[in-house]
Amino acid sequence: MADVVIIGAGISGAASAYELAKEGLDVVLVDRFGPAAMASGWTLAGVRQSGRHPSELPLAKAAVEIWNTLAEELDGPTHYQRGGNLRLARTEHEIPVIETLVREQNAAGLDLTLLSSNAEIRALAPAISERVMVASHCPTDGSADPASTVTAFVEAAKRLGVTTRFGERVLRIETSGGRVSGVVTDKGTIPAARVVIAAGIFGNELLTPLGYEVPLQVPMVTVLRSTPIDATLRQVIGVANADCAGRQEYNGRFRVTSGLQDWHGVMKESETEAGIRPKVLPTGQSMAEVVKLFGEVVPAFAGAQVEEFWAGLLDMTPDALPVLDNTLETEGLVVAMGFSGHGFCLGPITGRIICDLVQGRPSRMPIEPFGIRRFSALRNMPEPATLHG
Repeated sequence: MADVVIIGAGISGAASAYELAKEGLDVVLVDRFGPAAMASGWTLAGVRQSGRHPSELPLAKAAVEIWNTLAEELDGPTHYQRGGNLRLARTEHEIPVIETLVREQNAAGLDLTLLSSNAEIRALAPAISERVMVASHCPTDGSADPASTVTAFVEAAKRLGVTTRFGERVLRIETSGGRVSGVVTDKGTIPAARVVIAAGIFGNELLTPLGYEVPLQVPMVTVLRSTPIDATLRQVIGVANADCAGRQEYNGRFRVTSGLQDWHGVMKESETEAGIRPKVLPTGQSMAEVVKLFGEVVPAFAGAQVEEFWAGLLDMTPDALPVLDNTLETEGLVVAMGFSGHGFCLGPITGRIICDLVQGRPSRMPIEPFGIRRFSALRNMPEPATLHG
């Protein structure tokens, strides 16, 4: 019998497997596709603290400290770059949004600077358009490569003895006497004393039969990736109303996303070199909007050749905060889902939190706002996620 089965090999599941294995637990990591096959691979992969909800900010700050030496710890590439984050105001109407952001996050203890003129902005980031009026700057934010990072976690976990079962779909969680006893997959049964659900948009398929549910919307985000061009941009770029975001990767490619869009409901599966992978296609209109919006703030992108495009799906909770909880009536069950498009940065600290929850000890980070029961009293919808992480 395994000590723990983790369902989902995105960054949260992979980091959890690694952390639990470091403490000597027998871990099985299961994914119906493979590492970083969905949200963790589709993401912009920002590693940011700026723009965080106050409840998430302590986790993001702790995660950023881990990111600084993560590649050395995992003995694998993450392509982490601490180039900073710029959030832009393009109109007079957007300026107060950025000013309020800087004021509130400074009060929360984050080093965020207001760049109050285009000249100041372009002195820091010459690639930014002359039309941008004001920006916030967080120098300790950055980005990483999502596929490389998740792979590094998985390989480090395997060296510690974690068993991986990819291309295997979990059908249900087995219980006995009010506690977890294992999982049933399309290829067999895996007995286990504890189970972690880190399955993103598929999580409720396993929770609902047990009497639980995380309320989720599943919006779509369009992502474009260019061919390599000369490095022009170090910072991750966002805008005041979150209708686009982007950055230049370590290899010179631009990686640019839209804001939240309605998902058309189609997700296909296709054969790749890595095995079967899910595929969501954006619309032509959404791709044109991304080129227009991001090209207006970073003109170099508008002239770049688009090499790849896809759409990503988000497991969006009503308050845009994740669920990190082990207090359900089913003993041995831990939930880590609903990261709402900004869970990539948190991955390294999420792994440590889940390690605590699995072993029934107090979390090393404050996670009271992330309990599943909060939704029974939720009344108001939040501002949209900013889609940088």
